[in-house]
This record gives sequence, structure tokens and C-alpha cells, in this order.
Amino acid sequence: MFFILSKTLDFLLMPLVWVLLLLLLAVFLRSGKWRRISLISALAMLLFFSNPFLNNLAWRAWEAKPVPVSEVGKYDVAVVLTGVTSFKPDITDRVHTNKGADRFLHTLQLYRLGKVDKILITGGKGFLMDDMVPEAEQLRKIMLLAGVPEQDLIVETGAVNTRENAVFAAQVLQQHPSWKKVLLVTSAFHMRRSEGCFKKAGVTFDSYPTDFYSSEPVFTPDYTFIPSAVAFEGWHHLIHEMAGYVVYKVLGYC
Repeated sequence: MFFILSKTLDFLLMPLVWVLLLLLLAVFLRSGKWRRISLISALAMLLFFSNPFLNNLAWRAWEAKPVPVSEVGKYDVAVVLTGVTSFKPDITDRVHTNKGADRFLHTLQLYRLGKVDKILITGGKGFLMDDMVPEAEQLRKIMLLAGVPEQDLIVETGAVNTRENAVFAAQVLQQHPSWKKVLLVTSAFHMRRSEGCFKKAGVTFDSYPTDFYSSEPVFTPDYTFIPSAVAFEGWHHLIHEMAGYVVYKVLGYC
């Protein structure tokens, strides 16, 4: 039920849905005044949400700040959150990753640099598909192919959301009391919600954000005022995460 409600909310929060609704009102409303207001509002929203400069500023305000690799100390275990693979039922002989692959790639870098001793990957079947291999297992396969010894990899395959990532990972950590220093690794946009959930679960950790959507502002025409479909998609993703954070706060998950 929670999964269905979250997908419904995700749809309703899409800026494109708002624009389409306003355009429909501009077509079907009887009042000429309100038709004009609806049309102007739709055009204003279209220009705002397609502006890459404004979208980048919003991302920079929301995302966790990067931590230089040189400033990362020595950790007993890195906890890596999944949500970075896609399931393709017609191509099951390999692992398919999305943009968020930095979560495990940057963890692998820290491991190779000797900054992380163990890697705990948490995440199950986020899409609720029976044929899907749990995401933690998929990332484990990649780590093994990259030469990480099996004894340094721990997987938790039951979690289907951020709260469960924290709760189930905390249970694994309790089974290894020698792991004193924990590094939490997830996307920069997802770090607020993740930090709140892991603190709620009683885990003491440091954060290592990855997978950044924001960048240094660029003041060229194509980045300041020329509309971009990518910016529109970026707003959808950002609003989705902000709404998720608010919902988690209301439910007491973080």
C-alpha cells in the first residue's frame, strides 16, 4: 500500500502534470478571464521549470556538500544504499545500472584506497518484481567482478525503502560490534532522508555523498535562460525527494 501511495504522490507532484492541467483548464473553462489566467500560469510554470540555471541552484541548495577523498579517514565498514539498478526481464545476464552508480563506484574507490575495510550493501526488490534479483545482490556481483574479496562484502536484501535500509542495516551492524566506524554512502540528494533514518535507527556514522546533480553555476546563454527538458526532469526528481523527506518526517521515520 505504501508503495502504491508513493507512486501516486509522485505522479501528482510532477511539474509536467501541473502544466497540462492548467492547459486543459485554459481550453475548457467558460470564463475568458480564468482561461487567460490558466494559460499564462501554464506558460510561466513551463518557463520556470525548464530553466537549467534555476534548477541547478535548487539542487545546490538541497544536496549534501561533497567530502574530498583526501579528508576521508579510515572506516571499518561503508554502508551503501541501493536504488541504482534497473530490471530488464529480456536481458538478465548482466547488471544494469543508472546514474546513481556512483554510490558503489565511489565506495569501491575508497575501498581500493584502503579507507574502507568492509562494504555493507542494503537493498532488496524495490520494484516488487518476483523475477528481479535483489539490488544488493546485483551490486555484490559487480564488486566481486571488480576484485573485492567475498569476505569483505555483506549484503542485506530485505529493505525496499530508505527507512528499511536504515533499520535492517542497523541490525546487521549490531551483529558486528567490532565495526566502530561506519561510513554512510548514498546520493547527495538522498543524504538528508538517509541521515535522518539512520540516526533514528541508532546508528553512529559519517556521511559520504555521491552522485551529484548540481554543479558550479555557469553563466552562458544555454545554461541561464534557454529552456531545457533535462531541467524539467530535474525538478521532478528534486520535488519527489523533497516530498519523500517531508512524508518521512511526518511518519516519524527520520
